[in-house]
Amino acid sequence: MTQEHPITPQKWQVDTWCKQAGAYGADVDSLFVQAYQAGADEELEACCEWLVVDDWKNVSKHLRAARRPKPPSLKEQSLALIDKIQSNKEMWQTDDLDVVRRALESLPD
Repeated sequence: MTQEHPITPQKWQVDTWCKQAGAYGADVDSLFVQAYQAGADEELEACCEWLVVDDWKNVSKHLRAARRPKPPSLKEQSLALIDKIQSNKEMWQTDDLDVVRRALESLPD
């Protein structure tokens, strides 16, 4: 006997997607992508809940972080760009970029 685990979007999700498609002229592909992402997120949350129930709370946190990484902050992106620019020392004076780097590093994340 097989056990089925259907993932169906809630009515409010479907309504929201339909309104977005009508308001923004979104194509059907974008609706499918949103639905796919919502289903994947729901599955991940179900797995994480199962791990917590079985007392694997830390594994649950690591699984969520690995499967849904946060994009780098604007500060992190800017610092990476400065690293890239500084690697081409013929174009830039290092002292100038050090001032910008120190300013960025002083900002909160």
